Amino acid sequence: MAKIRIGLLFGGRSGEHEVSINSAQAIAQALQTGENDHKYDVIPVYIQKNGVWIAGETADEVLESKTPLSPEDTNPYQLWQFPPEFQEVEVWFPVLHGPNGEDGTIQGLLTLMQVPFVGSGVLGSAVGMDKIAMKMAFAQAGLPQVKYKAVERSQIWSNPCIFPKLCDDIEAGLGYPCFVKPANLGSSVGIAKARSHSELEAALDSAASYDRRIVIEAGVTARELECAVLGNDNPKASVVGEITFDSDFYDYETKYTEGRSQIHIPASLPEKVIKQIQEMAIQAFKTVDASGLARVDFFYVEETQAIYLNEINTLPGFTKFSMYPQLWQATGISFEQLVDKLIQLALEK
Repeated sequence: MAKIRIGLLFGGRSGEHEVSINSAQAIAQALQTGENDHKYDVIPVYIQKNGVWIAGETADEVLESKTPLSPEDTNPYQLWQFPPEFQEVEVWFPVLHGPNGEDGTIQGLLTLMQVPFVGSGVLGSAVGMDKIAMKMAFAQAGLPQVKYKAVERSQIWSNPCIFPKLCDDIEAGLGYPCFVKPANLGSSVGIAKARSHSELEAALDSAASYDRRIVIEAGVTARELECAVLGNDNPKASVVGEITFDSDFYDYETKYTEGRSQIHIPASLPEKVIKQIQEMAIQAFKTVDASGLARVDFFYVEETQAIYLNEINTLPGFTKFSMYPQLWQATGISFEQLVDKLIQLALEK
């Protein structure tokens, strides 16, 4: 039986470029292990930080070394450097985190190419990436969330200045602490915790430098839980995991500094809470029209047993140490089986 040719798309123009390379290397190894090695051929396609697409030996070398290629090594006006076998890709496996990777842009291109691909389509990816659109969809579906307010860069960098009143309104509506987040970035990039009026002003100004859309969320003292979802029309939920950390909140430095955070799988929770989170995860998945895979994050307030939906990530980190594959490992699906299942779901879709 002929092997299926998998186009492994990684790198990208976002701040999560290095994370993408690590995820892609783990997936490539899984596709060349055991039964998968008899089923799939891998064609790595690397997108540099300057947007140049490269395949062939250079992409193989980046994948093996996990070292990004310097933009100076290629002509930024020559965006396509594909070998002939690129045209033979039968299923695309995008492993691109953040903007230009999981926001619907690459999914639109792959849709136009009329080749199956792993993960959500344009709608699910775009809604899942934009925190404001996502929260509006969740609210319409009746899913509980912490209080939030959406603002635009033009309100922060306004002329005449309306910034002081904006801060007063946020302060009155959400109180302190609150969290200021760019609407379209991942990996906690640009997120700040504001505990006072001056910190709120600084956080809003900083977030506006990352994105034109900003969301501010009320702070809540809660446990941070995550659940993985797998499937298309009939998705399934994994066991529930928990993240604990030694910092004030789960920021970029904490997330990617070894030893600063810990993963607990399965989380120690009442069975009723576990079931409710799994049901909400599937509902969130369907609400944004996700497909293939997603990780759904929650806040759980033990004192009141309240559960709040935080966000959905339609292309989560995918190393063997990432939360998404670890949740499925604990549920009974190995990393290699998970990669195979995602490709089958892409062909099914």
